[in-house]
Amino acid sequence: MDLFETSESDAETPRLGDGLHWPEVRGWLQTHPQTLLDDRSLLEEIGLRPHGRNVVEFGAAALTRLEAVVERETGARREIEMIARANFAAQTQTHVATLDLLEARNHSDLARRLDAAAQGRFGLAAAAIALEKPGGVPFGWRPLDPGAVDSLLGEHGLTWLGPAFEGLDLFGAAVAEVKSVALIRMAPHLTPGEPPRPSLCAFGSPDPEGFTPTMGCELAAFLARVVERMAERWPVLN
Repeated sequence: MDLFETSESDAETPRLGDGLHWPEVRGWLQTHPQTLLDDRSLLEEIGLRPHGRNVVEFGAAALTRLEAVVERETGARREIEMIARANFAAQTQTHVATLDLLEARNHSDLARRLDAAAQGRFGLAAAAIALEKPGGVPFGWRPLDPGAVDSLLGEHGLTWLGPAFEGLDLFGAAVAEVKSVALIRMAPHLTPGEPPRPSLCAFGSPDPEGFTPTMGCELAAFLARVVERMAERWPVLN
């Protein structure tokens, strides 16, 4: 006799031998599930994957977490790529601006070229060179009172980045456009036989978040060093 038989009255309902019907077997298995779970060989024969009694599958939840991790990593990778492209573009513009500065013919031309590079290559509102008195101040440079650099940057400060503030008279006609600034200390040797003179290389951004205290200013500092070395080419007589 076959294990499964079909009754004449109900051809769609399988019937087990010895008069057992599938609904009865199904109900018994529902009330005694551990009997089937403990029979690992039977489970393998009918194509089911057996698990231990304490194993709980989290397939869907794990997949959801994995998808979230992949999405975060993809977003982070895109952000890193965007930052890398922006940094590369800024470095390229810095190199080109450096070549422009190296073509300066005098102090006034140096200040003009710095301002033009800041606006044309970096989208800033202005750039300026400021020099403390006493002593001569080249045309196109901004004069500063003695001790002004230390008061702006601190006695040992090298840079200052943050919002524009009143009294910072460095950017001439563009002062109303400047919302944030980067100030870099310089100390060029401008007069033969005299000590270096405190000075500033200043950049003004039209964006309030253009320069912030947490921002790195390596490229701006690099341009300031170029300006400092270029300024030493021509003497400033007292």
